[in-house]
Amino acid sequence: MEQRFDDLAFERLFKDHYRELHAYAQVILRDTITAEEIVQGMFLKFWEKRALLDIQTSVKAYLYRCVYNDSMNYLKHEKIKLKYTDFVVHSMNGTHEPASAKTELGELELQLHHALNELPEQCRTIFQMSRFEELKYREIAEELGLSVKTVENQMSKALMLLRLKLADFITLMVIALWVYYRDFFN
Repeated sequence: MEQRFDDLAFERLFKDHYRELHAYAQVILRDTITAEEIVQGMFLKFWEKRALLDIQTSVKAYLYRCVYNDSMNYLKHEKIKLKYTDFVVHSMNGTHEPASAKTELGELELQLHHALNELPEQCRTIFQMSRFEELKYREIAEELGLSVKTVENQMSKALMLLRLKLADFITLMVIALWVYYRDFFN
């Protein structure tokens, strides 16, 4: 009977707050479909982690805070994707950049991809959230249900392993970045 009560309570919570939360997310994101995905994703995470939740405020305030955080994380991620796209477009369309630099940059990207894939899963996830999504250690810890100290340790491990795996390419990275920024600002 308890499971049925949980289902009904969750359904009531969803019906009571979905429309307002969607409107709130839409104001932040300025996109109806993305706002819908954010709110639905937030409710899904809420349902999946319901046994672990320790809400210190009202449920409504908690839901709004979750939608706000998820929306801001989405916007940060989009900003990073845009920066990366700009970098790739610039580096691949550079008219005065030698073909060898493009080849080296492609090789570097491939090596970085391989090195990331060789990291342990939790280590890789934390690294990507920190470096690509620009989340703070505290935010990562909250999202993954870990302590901040665990996140710090996993980041240290990731950086150490990446340094070892990419040692041969460090000089290449410096040169590639120098060429990119030199051309970008000229």
